[in-house]
Amino acid sequence: MLSRMSTVVKSKMNVLLDKAEDPRETLDYAYEKQVEMLRNVKRGVVEMVTTKRRLELQAAKVQKNVSKLDGQARQALNAGREDLARIALERKQAAITELEGLDEQVTGLELEQEKLTQAEQRLQAKVHAFRNKKEIIKAQYSAAQAQVRIGSALSGLSEEMGDVSLAVERAETKTETLKAKAGAIDELAAAGVLDDPISGSDDDLSRQLSSISAEATVDAELNALKSSLGPAEKKSLPEGKS
Repeated sequence: MLSRMSTVVKSKMNVLLDKAEDPRETLDYAYEKQVEMLRNVKRGVVEMVTTKRRLELQAAKVQKNVSKLDGQARQALNAGREDLARIALERKQAAITELEGLDEQVTGLELEQEKLTQAEQRLQAKVHAFRNKKEIIKAQYSAAQAQVRIGSALSGLSEEMGDVSLAVERAETKTETLKAKAGAIDELAAAGVLDDPISGSDDDLSRQLSSISAEATVDAELNALKSSLGPAEKKSLPEGKS
């Protein structure tokens, strides 16, 4: 049971870490670590060169002291002080031994410096190559991320446009239905089907009476006009019009 729970927890944590992890940030962090390592190597080279330079200065002093002791031994021997000459030569021998040790240390540091310098150059080349690769991967990741974002937007737009298309189709159907109803109403109105059956007789009677009244008025005006004409004008009228 505990093993199973541990496996489930680890799997959940891996999923959360995958979602939270940004490869670009991971690459930048790895690059910073490599740059820090390169700085440490360069610092080591500088410290080694400083140590070698300090030993060289010390060796130069010892060499100068060797020459000085050699001169003192000669001077003491010329003065007949063999005891002093012996002391000077013993110090000279100790200085020579010290000088040899310093030379060996300087030679060893030079070898280590050369190795460390070569390692620094190789590491610097790797860091430079990693930086270029990092920027390429980051650019590719950003481009892929943008494509996914655009694809998701287009997918959502396609779904939305599908709903819009259905709405447009329904609107067109309703519009066609309303147009058909309007045409039917116009056709029925023209045929008189939609006239009021109650007031229809009164309207027809009114129209007939109006027509008779208008005809009578026209006849009266025509007769009055004929009466106002002279004999010569009446003769010129066509037969049946007098």
